[in-house]
Amino acid sequence: MKRRDALLGLGAGAAWMVMGGSAFAQHEFPPPGITIRYVVPFEPGGLTDIMARIAGQRLAENWKVNVVIENRGGGNAQIGAAHVARSPVIDGSQILAITQSHAVNVTLFPDAPFSLTRDLRPVALLADSPMLVVVPVASTLRDFRQLMAESRARSLTASSAGVGTGPHLTLELFNQLNGSRIVHVPYKGGAPSMTDLVGGHVDVSFANYPAALPFVKSGNLRPLAICSQARHPDLPDVPTAHEAGLPGLVVENWTGVMANAKTPDAIVEKYSRELVKIMKTPDIAGKAEQNGYRVNAMDSEEFGRHLKAEIERWGRVVTKAGIRA
Repeated sequence: MKRRDALLGLGAGAAWMVMGGSAFAQHEFPPPGITIRYVVPFEPGGLTDIMARIAGQRLAENWKVNVVIENRGGGNAQIGAAHVARSPVIDGSQILAITQSHAVNVTLFPDAPFSLTRDLRPVALLADSPMLVVVPVASTLRDFRQLMAESRARSLTASSAGVGTGPHLTLELFNQLNGSRIVHVPYKGGAPSMTDLVGGHVDVSFANYPAALPFVKSGNLRPLAICSQARHPDLPDVPTAHEAGLPGLVVENWTGVMANAKTPDAIVEKYSRELVKIMKTPDIAGKAEQNGYRVNAMDSEEFGRHLKAEIERWGRVVTKAGIRA
């Protein structure tokens, strides 16, 4: 009996040490010497990559750890997301950058090898960037109301960075709200999309603000409206789509962070607090603005609600438009 009691006591002590060690590890996260892999499911140099590098560098400085940006582009941003979703790494050493495109992909790729909502969990929303409606400077389309009218009366074309991207979905939402049929012309990226628009090969683009702004400033593109809640301080004379006659065309492409769904709560919460704090730091907010973003930091809980609303919103648009990958 004494021997049995001693063994039971040893077992209880061992269990306590395991639980205590786990709790301690989470409390002390990040442990010294850890390398955090910040997976960006796009090629280097894009908007999401830039924002990840800004946030990742400050995260490394604040926590005194190594943060490595790991670009895993392709498959409509599905390849990098699947890598994190299906990974056995759940100790906080791997996080994922996501965008509005991932909310769209839930409907666009029903047979994806992972579930955004089951296999990943929200960590924080970092920032967003509005869509800008632009036409070539030589276009006869002078303002947004004229675009609304002419797109119902005649055939127009609109470029985008590809199927399911922010520019494509904004175009489809415009068509649905306006009762028009502007034809979608997808390109392999934002750069060729803007190049052909400047050249007059397509009529209009509902473009990512940072991608279009240099061409607006150089005088090669004319902005008709911005798809945000309020006018942008860099373009104070450009009306919002709501002001210009189309309420409901509010589209702001966002970027945030998710982690594998099995990542412990304590680690996710620590990431969430730190990333929100980083984004609200004046110099980081300034860098975000320089790259066309507006800081809109949300913690994991608020971001979760935002993500759910975005999945539902764009699911309706994709289904109604009959968009196929």
